[in-house]
Amino acid sequence: MGKFTFKKEERLYKEKVIQELFEKGSSFYLYPFKVFFLQNPEPAYPAHQILISVSKKIFKNAVDRNLIKRRIREAYRLNKSMLVERNKLLIAYIYSVKEILPSAQIHERLVKTFKRLDYVEKKK
Repeated sequence: MGKFTFKKEERLYKEKVIQELFEKGSSFYLYPFKVFFLQNPEPAYPAHQILISVSKKIFKNAVDRNLIKRRIREAYRLNKSMLVERNKLLIAYIYSVKEILPSAQIHERLVKTFKRLDYVEKKK
């Protein structure tokens, strides 16, 4: 129990840390996400922290943006155990396509981003 949760300490919400992530972090693109990541400068955090963003410019209706964010959060919540625990990361997922993808495709792509993050971390 507790393995499939998404608690507040896993959410990235501090403006200063978010700004640092976008300024100093690395990034890659894996359809449909632009992913920014940085090793967490505060090692006291027990888990990876993520930020999910969907463009208001592309999706005018809040209902659509919330649907996409909900699907991404659910995919993360169910698959976060695949993300390697050795280095705690700050991760930002920016949804960058103009259509709403089905949940299955979002789940599949999110898992691929986990594999890419693991590969990049091994190289460092």
